[in-house]
Amino acid sequence: MQQVAGAGVVVTGGGSGIGAALARRFAAGGARVVVNDINAAAAQAVAASFGGTAVPGDAASEDGVAALIAAARDALGEIDLYCANAGIARGGGPDAPEEFWADSWEINVMAHVRAARHLTGPWVERGSGHLICTVSAAGLLSMIGSAPYSVTKHAALAFAEWMRLTYAHQGITVQAVCPQGVRTGMLPGTEDNEAERLLSPGVIEPEAVADAVVEGMADGRFLILPHPEVAGRYARRAADPDRWLSRMNDLYRQVSGQP
Repeated sequence: MQQVAGAGVVVTGGGSGIGAALARRFAAGGARVVVNDINAAAAQAVAASFGGTAVPGDAASEDGVAALIAAARDALGEIDLYCANAGIARGGGPDAPEEFWADSWEINVMAHVRAARHLTGPWVERGSGHLICTVSAAGLLSMIGSAPYSVTKHAALAFAEWMRLTYAHQGITVQAVCPQGVRTGMLPGTEDNEAERLLSPGVIEPEAVADAVVEGMADGRFLILPHPEVAGRYARRAADPDRWLSRMNDLYRQVSGQP
């Protein structure tokens, strides 16, 4: 789906940050937008700003995803574009609490899987559908100081890739948005000063991510990179992983102050 005018769009995590910017951008382009967020007041405020429909609730659990998609279909008739944008950032390594890992897996990965479970059948039947997953540059590279975030964002990217290679010939477009630092609540939400120091110099506004998404939708590219320099880093990582890991270790020691 290249044009959004008249399309039925769902944006999860739409109460703030990238989600709110996407919802407003699609509405400005003539889309009919459902705004979802776990924060009901935030979802309602964003939806009210352009005359959209707020469907607050959990966009990760099985029951929550089913309820969201049912309510969105009631409001829109059909869902043409689903933006699996909700996500969380939790810091730490192997010592991170079990709930950090569990919550990261549910929200950053299974929310995408469960949405696809409800959407794919109808999309295949009609021969069209569009899934945009907000992943992260951490899904292509890594995130210093945050193992739960890095691991689950890699998984989110892998799922988006699998969906693209499996359903592209049946009219389903799948794209992955992979920004680096974005000025949202999730930047300090990494709960790790090392990650924040690393990302802050190149931080962009959520509206810049929305710009990149609209541009990426126009040509259908799989990877949408609001920070273009990520492409070069991804290529270097693939070409020489040992050298890349060594340089990342040097960077980690630099930002963490370790000798």
